[in-house]
Amino acid sequence: MSEERGFSENALKILKARYFMRNEKGDFIDKEPADLFWRVATFVASAERTKKEQASWARKFFEAMMAREFLPNSPTLTGAGRDMCLSACFVLPIEDSLDSIFETVKNAALVHKEGGGTGFDFSQLRPKGSFVRKTQGIASGPVSFLRVIDAATEAVKQGGTRRGANMGILRVDHPDIEEFIRMKIDGRSVNNFNISVAATDVFMEAMRNDASYDIFDPYRKAIVGKKKARQIFDMIVESAWAVGDPGLIFIDRINKLNPTRSLGPIRATNPCGEQPLHEYESCNLGSINLSRFYIARKKDQFDWERFGQVISLAVRFLDNVIDVNRYPLPEIEKMTTANRRIGLGVMGWADLLLLMKIKYDSAAATRLAEKTMSFMRRQAIAESARLAEERGNFPNIGKSVFRGKKMRNATTLTIAPTGTISRIAGCSSSIEPIFAFEFTSKIIDGEIRDVHPLYEEWKSKHGGEPLPDYFRTAHDIPPEWHVRMQAAFQKQVDNSVSKTINFPNKASAKDVEAAYLLAYELETKGITIYRDGSRAEQVLYKASPEARLYPKERPGSLPSVTDKIKTGFGNLYVTISYYNQKPFEVFTSIGKSGYTTMADAEALGRLISLALRSGVDAKEVISQLKGIGGSEPIFTEGGLVQSIPDAIAKILERHIGQVQDNARDVFQTICKVCGATLPDEKCPVCPNCGWNRCS
Repeated sequence: MSEERGFSENALKILKARYFMRNEKGDFIDKEPADLFWRVATFVASAERTKKEQASWARKFFEAMMAREFLPNSPTLTGAGRDMCLSACFVLPIEDSLDSIFETVKNAALVHKEGGGTGFDFSQLRPKGSFVRKTQGIASGPVSFLRVIDAATEAVKQGGTRRGANMGILRVDHPDIEEFIRMKIDGRSVNNFNISVAATDVFMEAMRNDASYDIFDPYRKAIVGKKKARQIFDMIVESAWAVGDPGLIFIDRINKLNPTRSLGPIRATNPCGEQPLHEYESCNLGSINLSRFYIARKKDQFDWERFGQVISLAVRFLDNVIDVNRYPLPEIEKMTTANRRIGLGVMGWADLLLLMKIKYDSAAATRLAEKTMSFMRRQAIAESARLAEERGNFPNIGKSVFRGKKMRNATTLTIAPTGTISRIAGCSSSIEPIFAFEFTSKIIDGEIRDVHPLYEEWKSKHGGEPLPDYFRTAHDIPPEWHVRMQAAFQKQVDNSVSKTINFPNKASAKDVEAAYLLAYELETKGITIYRDGSRAEQVLYKASPEARLYPKERPGSLPSVTDKIKTGFGNLYVTISYYNQKPFEVFTSIGKSGYTTMADAEALGRLISLALRSGVDAKEVISQLKGIGGSEPIFTEGGLVQSIPDAIAKILERHIGQVQDNARDVFQTICKVCGATLPDEKCPVCPNCGWNRCS
């Protein structure tokens, strides 16, 4: 096969870096997109009953993927035909015993090795300080064991396997809820976890009424006290404002709407929150590119007929994956095949709105969202019912809301983030607005420029004219409309919706509170927010608003040392002054360079000095400056110097010791694979190679 039709240069880079199959020597077996998609299509179609049907469906699956109308989740693209797991989402149980906890650690490592993400509910673990009868000791609490799993995830990642992503959940009525909420406030801890508080309806009503709610000890199985709901809610909001965590999971709503609730409560979700699952359950996902169905001459400017056909095809594809899948644990295979839960979603939503000239933050957009998903739900349920006629119901149907009916899959729809597969499809991610129409990434050997094609097309036709108001980016859109868009999609989705609610850096904690309350009122199943730039800041959690940092007065004289380092702009001279044997001030100057570069170097020195005099550890300064890329990188006797900030970090390290990365890749703005600049968002995807934190 020899086809690369419609795939951008960056999409081809991503396919080669992430998905093309190689032999033992490292040579490509898949040489172009058609090879990859034919491999996936034929493997998934092998679930069909006859050779003729397998050949027919393989061709249909192949054409839909090549046309970029539908793509499955990354594990399916990576693992099909390679004896690997094809599912993306898993939930594992944690019970109140060391045996259970460390069995879960082992099982999580097996899932991560296969490329999956895991969710855990820590609410069944006894609170910190509880008596342990067998050892006569004191329990360390759920947060400590979450840290154990985080450390194990880090070790598996460093061992050369895939990056693990986790979701940690704790019920709001657990005695250790305050420790859980504050766990990530330092901006460094448990970077392999997203965390969410499981907020009950009782808690939300108590918060609204400024009342208290009961705290339940899972070990003693008893109510052990009360907490003020407003105090806990404020703590959640303040932490989310500071670092983006925790999110909220509306756990009672999830269970009320769960079609298999007779099997017991759902307690946790996958890492991005869009897939609530029973313990040991998994789900495979896929997304339809809505922008591919825009046809100006059609009714509503949308090809509803072809859209319906692709929905049916995608439901069949995802159902087939369940049968051809390789599961990391027998317990997961048993639960997954008993419920046959699938999650079909969408991408290219923002592109469709652009094509239709509809503002993202408008009632017209939310109406179209509801109409689109209502159509998708009807078609997906109809196809699942038709598959049940052909293949049989899912085994647990007698314990579900579908008892007495025909249904192949317990659930059919999920709105997942589609970072990498939307890059392959050449469309906007999931239901998110476009992050930026122009994005330039600095990499070590130059720059890459990423321009949205619809924006580029409009600019080429209209020159210097101002953009129409329907060209909206994430930070043009008020947070309220992010929430309203999520809610519009959630109305028709039987699983859940992953959506980042973007806030400008200047947003207040009250703004975050308003979004959390609106999400609950509009009946979403959860919410996560990200305030622009918050994770690049040194976060200081203050007990009171009066607590402030002030720089210390400078003594009349201080000992100092001056070092020289070569940069791409000339020799940089860095003087470090010491007070009480610690760095206290930094002065910089650079020769043979323009006034702007000299001014920038001086400004850096002044700001570093302000931080040091205010008590910020010099290692924190280094970790912020180290590795920043620039336009004039240069190799010296000490290695690669990427920029002036990077050079200053290297000088500081000479005198106080090397500062490790601390694996803070969640908060960095540099791609770990190719060095490109990443967009500032909660789950950024590299525009150059497709790397993301779940890779």
